[in-house]
Amino acid sequence: MTDELSFLRKQARTQRFTLGTPREFRVAPDGSRLLFLRSESGTDRRNSLWELELASGAETKIVDAVELLPGEESLPPEERARRERSRERAGGVVGYATDAELRIAAFSLSGKLYTVDLRTRKVAELVGGAVVDPRPNPAGTQVAYVRDRRLRVIDLATGQGRLLIGDGSEDGDQVAWGLAEFIAGEEMGRTRGYWWSPDGTSLLVERSDRTEVPRWTIADPANPDVPGTTVAYPAAGERNVDVSLAIVGLDGTRVDVQRGDWEYLAAVHWSAGGPPLLAVQSRDQRTFEIHSVDPATGATKLLHAETDPRWVELVAGVPAWTADGRLVHVSTVDDAYRLMVDGVPVTGPDLQVRSVLDVGAEILFSASDSDPTQIHVYRTGPDGATRLSTSDGVHVGAGSAEVTVLSSWSLEHTGPQVSVLRGGAPVAKIRSYPEDPGIEPRPRWLTVGERGLRAALLLPAGHQPGAKLPVLLDPYGGPHAQRVLHSRNAFLTSQWFADQGFAVLVADGRGTPGRGPTWEREVAGELAGVTLTDQVDALHAVAAEHPELDLSRVAIRGWSYGGYLSALAVLRRPDVFHAAVAGAPVTDWSLYDTHYTERYLGTPQDDPAAYERNSLLADAENLRRALLIVHGLVDDNVFVAHSLRLSSALLAAGRAHTFLPLAGTTHMTPQDEAVAENLMHVQVHWLKKELA
Repeated sequence: MTDELSFLRKQARTQRFTLGTPREFRVAPDGSRLLFLRSESGTDRRNSLWELELASGAETKIVDAVELLPGEESLPPEERARRERSRERAGGVVGYATDAELRIAAFSLSGKLYTVDLRTRKVAELVGGAVVDPRPNPAGTQVAYVRDRRLRVIDLATGQGRLLIGDGSEDGDQVAWGLAEFIAGEEMGRTRGYWWSPDGTSLLVERSDRTEVPRWTIADPANPDVPGTTVAYPAAGERNVDVSLAIVGLDGTRVDVQRGDWEYLAAVHWSAGGPPLLAVQSRDQRTFEIHSVDPATGATKLLHAETDPRWVELVAGVPAWTADGRLVHVSTVDDAYRLMVDGVPVTGPDLQVRSVLDVGAEILFSASDSDPTQIHVYRTGPDGATRLSTSDGVHVGAGSAEVTVLSSWSLEHTGPQVSVLRGGAPVAKIRSYPEDPGIEPRPRWLTVGERGLRAALLLPAGHQPGAKLPVLLDPYGGPHAQRVLHSRNAFLTSQWFADQGFAVLVADGRGTPGRGPTWEREVAGELAGVTLTDQVDALHAVAAEHPELDLSRVAIRGWSYGGYLSALAVLRRPDVFHAAVAGAPVTDWSLYDTHYTERYLGTPQDDPAAYERNSLLADAENLRRALLIVHGLVDDNVFVAHSLRLSSALLAAGRAHTFLPLAGTTHMTPQDEAVAENLMHVQVHWLKKELA
């Protein structure tokens, strides 16, 4: 096996070199210990639950996933959907929840509900199957969970379980209690559908009704004996799932929450700091509101409202109450996402707040300063915000402002280095076991063009100066995601392509995060024109400074939005691009979901011209360059209908192209190691042939 094959096989086997790295941290209130998930090695897909004692630095395995489940997992459909929404590839214990004091942890494994007593280490199986999202109440006396789309609860003292709400008397099979709907999980980052009260005697529960949502069918033609799956998919301009809320007591009481004039339930927060908080959006996303809920009556009170002529961006982790009852949210002020406490900004315009990680006496949050390629972790205090991460890189925080777990990704090492800080000072480390990829990316950091586009250029190992190289653009290029980040893992695939003989250029254009609201909103109505223009501008600016880039041989590849951008490049700029690999591309925005698409283009009914401008189908007759389309046949996010419609339009126009369907593959790239490896080789060989 060659070195190249070894890297590709390892990349697939290690889930892009993320296995063996710790995640999902929970810190005990007294700061003496914390919990986390980690697999045994960089090739082990099964996470177990671990505990770290901060005083001694000792790590103890609390739950051994392999011991509990030696065979393969069998997941209920709702759990498979949750994992697809979060792009979760690992197995074993992939999530867990605890009581307030970290005495009890609950988790599901192969659909079974387990608890572990964190004092005695005793593991108990409570429910035999089809369990989704188990969560103990703060007191650690009850565990709620969803089964068969209904919310249930089990008493830990007696072992008695019962249906809490959703007995079917008023709801059909199109109604779910306690599950986040598709849009919440795919586009809003909300994976939960119920929340315990601070005293553990009641729950705020989502009721979702998909009756009016259009039905789409997913079938894998490679397996005609397997029945197709019908899903409720809210395409742009169509009906969304109807979401409402109720407060349900363990004593059987139910209080319906007052429904306002809103379309999307973006976030929910319920803590001892105050009553439940709801963050909601209008259908056009130009209005964002925070409401409190009276648990006794269900009445809501408007606490904060924000509007924008384009859209109001959602920020993870807010709204929330501080420990002393002050409202925390993030608002746009002076072209910056600023952290607000009771309406007063506590961060300046020099920081772009990315997410709020914890709210207690102080606030833990992540943000970027003038360099959007780095993300740092900060805490608030009497003197303003203090940065906790000290080295260059991408840092992810967890825990609290007092006891912080810092996962630091850097160009200096593969995978994260994980440290625990107390009061900002390091006190412990958590072991991490990522596999060595055998490749060391060597990106040249660039700021190019009149808009100061952030870019990275990667050349083959051992490249001789002056030798001309074919160029491969490797972007995502769309909103809400960055490729140019100070992390070695971000460039492993790009460096592998470079080592195959390409000059690989990765550029982040307008719409990508980290540079403020105005930068992000420049794509409004013009996804195609703006994002493609920035890729072309980056290419020409870099080539002007690096003559080894051969502009007579330029290709582009990408997945999802990057796939859309790649197909767009050869359709609209054949003078620049000579070949494209379009993976899982959106080709017709009327086939994509409401929340994402309508944020940028409105609805097809209100602005059909915007959909026409940004569609690929009308450009089919313009194809003059080589195009390879790749798509998973069971993708439930960007349906394979996108690629099939583009392929049909190209055929009708007499335009030759190549279409590679991936049997059994969702929106995530193939999990089969051989298929994942060979898919990369197919792309390289095809690109070299077309650029020859």
